Amino acid sequence: MTGAPAPPKVVTFGCRLNAYESEVIRGHARRAKLDNTIIINTCAVTQEATRQARQAIRRTRREQPDARIVVTGCAAQIDPQSFADMAEVDYVLGNQEKMRAQNYADIGLGLTEPVRVNDIMSIKQTAAHMIDGLEGRVRAFVQIQNGCDHRCTFCIIPYGRGNSRSVPAGALVEQVRRLVRNGCPEIVLTGVDLTAYGRDLPGDMTLGLLVDKILRLVPALARLRLSSIDAVEVDELLFHLITQDDRVMPHLHLSLQSGDNLILKRMKRRHSRDDAIDFCTRLRHARPEIALGADLIVGFPTETDEMFANTLSLVDACGLTWLHVFPFSARDGTPAADMPPVPGALIKQRAARLRQKGQVSLQAHLQTYVNCAARALMESPDRGRLDDYSPVRLEGDTRPAGSTIRVQLTGQDGQSLWGHVAA
Repeated sequence: MTGAPAPPKVVTFGCRLNAYESEVIRGHARRAKLDNTIIINTCAVTQEATRQARQAIRRTRREQPDARIVVTGCAAQIDPQSFADMAEVDYVLGNQEKMRAQNYADIGLGLTEPVRVNDIMSIKQTAAHMIDGLEGRVRAFVQIQNGCDHRCTFCIIPYGRGNSRSVPAGALVEQVRRLVRNGCPEIVLTGVDLTAYGRDLPGDMTLGLLVDKILRLVPALARLRLSSIDAVEVDELLFHLITQDDRVMPHLHLSLQSGDNLILKRMKRRHSRDDAIDFCTRLRHARPEIALGADLIVGFPTETDEMFANTLSLVDACGLTWLHVFPFSARDGTPAADMPPVPGALIKQRAARLRQKGQVSLQAHLQTYVNCAARALMESPDRGRLDDYSPVRLEGDTRPAGSTIRVQLTGQDGQSLWGHVAA
């Protein structure tokens, strides 16, 4: 006797936006009844990310030789033929095509060509994609924007995502309202270049105005987060809401990339070292409990020891707690790929030093909570996160996922806090 056919599975690489889009993909694939199908949603932010996707494709075929394999995402958008040429791959969908339900229906009926990838730069609008929540999670991502108009010299993502385009505010308010009505306790606004939101829409819409509209029109929303933002583009209304509205969680992840002005210039970033420090200082003055994370690249071409030291010192100057450290990886087609490289061994060494610096900063941050009580949103019966995104586990207690509780914090191990439900 054979078992029931396996439902479609989505394997996700990369950013929070990809995680959100994977939920949309999963819904489309289920409605199309794509049983025994694995959809691999790739990332192209580094060469390593693309390599890992290829590795996953080969492993999937070995483990499930009879499955239908569909590859999509940024890596597939940028270089579709290289994935189509893999013997393991049945179909390739571009970043726009992956969001259309009809493409999954066509795959199920055998009515589509093996590769459906159009010119992403020709896409001028982004529609709202309604989801009811995220499987197994207590927070839901809501895509408010896609694409990027900037051309940082290290970044290939605009060629995978296209130019910046925003979802109309009314559709976003309805999506948040729907998720809250379905019991989702926390919403995360996400996109490729979040602070570019609204520039392509009629009128004077900005990210600050959108956040204000969501908070006013969805009063039942208890917790709102922002994913990675560009600090230099934060408008005054958004700054006010981040620092004054307690429904906006006290945690930001900043796209800083370097602490050295010359490297920032060669990256074609839009801020200076002093801009970053000033922004973080203003945030801490207005909301002392806020926790800050940042993306930082080490080993960018021409980076000297002194330049790297400036990035290392930025951790303390900005009071950063959560570091995403990216060893520089040249991407073909980007200007940085033609710049004088830093030796690979030196890049690896610098990345290790910066990660160690981040670990020291994180441990110091967690220690400030020991012997204190704080609010946590439970992600599972014994694990959750504080408002500032610090992870916490319960010892000897459990509470339902999705519940908000007070935790008496009794210790930390450099990665997570622990404690018990406060009396």
